[in-house]
Amino acid sequence: MQNLTLLDGQKFQITIQRLCHQLIENHNDFSNSVILGIQPRGIFLSNRIASELRNILPQADILNGDLDITFFRDDFRRREGPLVPNSTKIDFIIEGKKVILIDDVLWTGRTIRSAMDAMLAFGRPEKVELLVLVDRRFSRHLPIEPDYIGIQVDSINSQKVLVTWKEADQEDKVILLSEAAE
Repeated sequence: MQNLTLLDGQKFQITIQRLCHQLIENHNDFSNSVILGIQPRGIFLSNRIASELRNILPQADILNGDLDITFFRDDFRRREGPLVPNSTKIDFIIEGKKVILIDDVLWTGRTIRSAMDAMLAFGRPEKVELLVLVDRRFSRHLPIEPDYIGIQVDSINSQKVLVTWKEADQEDKVILLSEAAE
């Protein structure tokens, strides 16, 4: 495998700060907005976004939750072994709120579709927006596009985008993995 680092270090942090400022432009003080990170990897980004927003807007009440989509996926019955669900942690009402769904990588759109189904179990939001750190364009299976994008990557199906996080992997980095040519 060949690795190409797409984002790391200070650029990684600046990208998160830019995303926060874009959110503030559209959500002001977040009095009618909530953030939902999609389990498992989207919660690292949603926690980072919520933390940065609290630094920028210390007077704002930033509501941030974790959304498990395990049993809403369209492929969960096709798995060989048993599924182990993550935990959903939403201790606020989303009915009538503007919801910002957050995931690390948008590829086919199937995870986001599953997240929208799972989210509706908690109420009907006024509006749903999507924020992703990495948008893998040209690979959609469903007509889903993000509202906020950290970086866009044009990749082929044989490549993989890997996001590592300090909290879990000791380093913030976005890597494009490609099979080595023979």
